[in-house]
Amino acid sequence: MIDKNMTIYEVLQLKPGCEEIFFGFGMHCLGCPVSRGESVKDAAAAHGIDVDALMKALNEFEVK
Repeated sequence: MIDKNMTIYEVLQLKPGCEEIFFGFGMHCLGCPVSRGESVKDAAAAHGIDVDALMKALNEFEVK
């Protein structure tokens, strides 16, 4: 399960392919060095994104 305090990097490692979820929420900075240490919660706040909706989508994402 993904937690909003995890870094974006950790999420990408746990759920390969979930980049599309981030992109769909308007978060196109996944390659940015900051994303390696920034929590999902902080990144969502910086982009004005509803963190609960993002978390729901990330946790529902099935790795193929």
